[in-house]
Amino acid sequence: MKYLVKISTCIFFLAVHFFFFTTLAEAQTKNRVIILTDIENEPDDTQSLVRLLLYSNEIDIRGLVATTSIHMRNNIYPETIKRVVDAYGKVHGNLQLHDKDYPSHKYLQSLILKGQAEYGMAGVGDTKDSEGSDRIVDELISEDPRPLWVCAWGGVNTLAQALQSLRKNYPSVELTNVLAKLRVYTISDQDDSGQWLRREFPNLFYIVSPGGYGNATWLGINNADGEHPELVSNEWLAENIQQGHGALGAVYPDVAYGMEGDTPSFLNLIQNGLNSSEDPNWGGWGGRYELYTPDVKKCDFEGFTGGVKIGDETRPIWTNASDTYTPYVKNSHGRAIKKGSKSYSGNQATIWRWREEIQHDFAARMDWCVKPFKQANHPPFAILDTPDKISVKSGETIYINANSSFDPDGDSISFLWFAYPEATGYKGEIPESSSENCHDYRCIAPKVSQPTDIHYILKVTDKGTPSLSRYKRIIVTVTP
Repeated sequence: MKYLVKISTCIFFLAVHFFFFTTLAEAQTKNRVIILTDIENEPDDTQSLVRLLLYSNEIDIRGLVATTSIHMRNNIYPETIKRVVDAYGKVHGNLQLHDKDYPSHKYLQSLILKGQAEYGMAGVGDTKDSEGSDRIVDELISEDPRPLWVCAWGGVNTLAQALQSLRKNYPSVELTNVLAKLRVYTISDQDDSGQWLRREFPNLFYIVSPGGYGNATWLGINNADGEHPELVSNEWLAENIQQGHGALGAVYPDVAYGMEGDTPSFLNLIQNGLNSSEDPNWGGWGGRYELYTPDVKKCDFEGFTGGVKIGDETRPIWTNASDTYTPYVKNSHGRAIKKGSKSYSGNQATIWRWREEIQHDFAARMDWCVKPFKQANHPPFAILDTPDKISVKSGETIYINANSSFDPDGDSISFLWFAYPEATGYKGEIPESSSENCHDYRCIAPKVSQPTDIHYILKVTDKGTPSLSRYKRIIVTVTP
């Protein structure tokens, strides 16, 4: 009898957890994305694809297109995409124990497509349509009202061909409406069609770090600067990703040039409470970007580009932005956390400032490939009991409460509140609070001369293994 009671309790426990996961997930609209990848140019595309598939329950993947780049000019390898998707198929059943929204192996196979096996603009023209460019066109002209993200890990000529076809076959007014749904993130310029796109379609939403790779924001995913460089080490990858985590971990290759250089292109599409894909200047796991016309002299135009010729930018694009960040560290006695002794600044810091949360989340999902629900960790829910948009006057108290936050596994949770002034460009002093790690937060609104928005971030972290975090962003409008 006791045994039956335990089984019933366990089933109820799992049902409650499943209810929370599915109910809250269904309330969110998934970002849809098409990936353009020069996979087999080097191992990092395969690495990024492994991570992407682990988020296929939260991101609506609409195409996985094999393309060329300056580094691989005349070959494409859809068969490598298939190999990784087949490995996903072997762990799909276990992933569904953790979230029923993981798509089927068969569905992901249907998304594997070919671009032109030609370099750059040589692969764009009246007879250059491909499976990949056709898929982009189909998605853009569909009745789906959601933005379509095209994330280019290599060259972007498949997108150029799609827009060339659209321009030829659709009246200009309709083309304007269709292109308003398009969002582009390219990992630098890896062929000559990127600058063509930005010139020919001046209103196109475009995120890129032009010029040398060394100055690119995306490099923040794998460099050893800042806090927790051990989380991007080969030893960490071997233990937490590659070995003992099923077929998908086994196809994650060793690092050759840099770990997962393409991953930032989709990290901001994950709905973790911090990311806001439509607002690149707000900052998130994939970095922070500002809209301006880059100055050639400040963009490392002498750095390595693989040979892609660089020219002046003719209009504003979403590109490198800088954060200044002082990490919090654990405190052995008294208040559980304190500010560290060192601050960091730079555009790549806009990614690696979240490194611990990013890598822990990846490791937990690799566990989902092989572990039952109760033996793995799942992210907490950050829930506000006060509005996420607040208006106060200078000198008044800002009060925010998140007491309803909880962890689905029953783990203890920690709170951390902090301002993110760069999200709105606020330059003034922000009064600190003595309650930054309590379930509620109080501080005095700063003095301003005109209405000003300041972003505050709540981070809720569980004490499971690995620890996982989710966020809420609160926008406080301060008036004089």
